[in-house]
Amino acid sequence: MERFTKAQCQPCPDRTRCTSSRESARNVGFPPRELRDLQLRLRTEQQTPEWKARYAVRSGVEGTVNEFVHGHGMRRCRYRGQPKAHLQHVLTTIAVHIERLSSQAAAEETLSPRPPTAFQTFLDHNGPPRPKSWRTLGT
Repeated sequence: MERFTKAQCQPCPDRTRCTSSRESARNVGFPPRELRDLQLRLRTEQQTPEWKARYAVRSGVEGTVNEFVHGHGMRRCRYRGQPKAHLQHVLTTIAVHIERLSSQAAAEETLSPRPPTAFQTFLDHNGPPRPKSWRTLGT
């Protein structure tokens, strides 16, 4: 980090844009060229779809960990010993999955229509034409 002395900082014509302090000097950090080049390369890479797809996985995992820690108190274990701690983790995971499943919208089941009764079949073959019934809608 570069530090400018008062003697260097006070006479500078751009001092008012740099700092609002009347008396102290300005500290400015310039990273080494290798670090700056690495930062620029990584920031450019972060704009690619491949990087965003990889990060989406990480984001999902971090969200789940955050849910466990803050929503279910998993930062500290209630029990001593690895077997009991493992059991707590497994049971908490089951509870979280049940919560997630119960909050999802129910999947629409495609119900197959009932087969026509003998009387309906008779009317279809021998009776007057009729509009489509609930049995034949969507077919």
